[in-house]
Amino acid sequence: MEVILLERIAKLGQMGDTVRVRDGYARNFLLPQGKALRANKANMQRFEEQRAQLEARNLERRQEAEAVAAKIDGESLVMIRSAGETGQLYGSVSTRDIAEGLTEAGFTVGRGQVELRHPIKTIGLHSVAIALHPEVEVSVTVNVARSEDEAARQAAGEDLSTPELDVFEFEEDEEEGSEEDTADEAASEEEEA
Repeated sequence: MEVILLERIAKLGQMGDTVRVRDGYARNFLLPQGKALRANKANMQRFEEQRAQLEARNLERRQEAEAVAAKIDGESLVMIRSAGETGQLYGSVSTRDIAEGLTEAGFTVGRGQVELRHPIKTIGLHSVAIALHPEVEVSVTVNVARSEDEAARQAAGEDLSTPELDVFEFEEDEEEGSEEDTADEAASEEEEA
C-alpha cells in the first residue's frame, strides 16, 4: 500500500515522502496513529495544504523533546530484582519497568518510547535508548542489582555479574588432598613391604 508520511519515521522516510509499506502495517499502525495518509490525489492535495502546519507542529514537538532530552540524558535508574549467584535474573526488566521508573523519577516517558534492543536478564549496568521524538533520542543507564548496596557498588564501577571465587578455599582443599594422598601412598608401601 502506498502512503504519505505525516512525520519522520525511522527506517521508512521523512515527512511528505510517499512510501510503499505492507497493508497490515499501514492499516494497523500508520493510519490509526495519524502518522500517514493513503496515497491518492485528494490526500496529496490535503497534505500540501497542511504541510506548513504539520512542519510547525513537528518543529514544536522536537523543541519540547530536546528540552526534556537535556534533562534526561545520562540519567541513571536503579532496578532492584531477584537474581541467582551467577547474576542471572529470575525474570527480566521490561520497557514497562523502565518507563515506570522514569515516571517515578519525574519524567513523562511512555513504554513505546523505550527502545530496548534486547531484554535485560542479568544484573549490571545497561544502556537503554529513549526516543522522545523521531529525531531526538537519548540514553539512560539502568542499574539492575539485587539490593541498594549492590547498586551503589555497581555505580562505583565494581563488576558484580560474576561470582567471586574464594581462592583460600581452593588452596586448603589442595593441601588436604595432598595429605590424604601421602597417607594413602604410605599405607600402600607398607602393604607391599
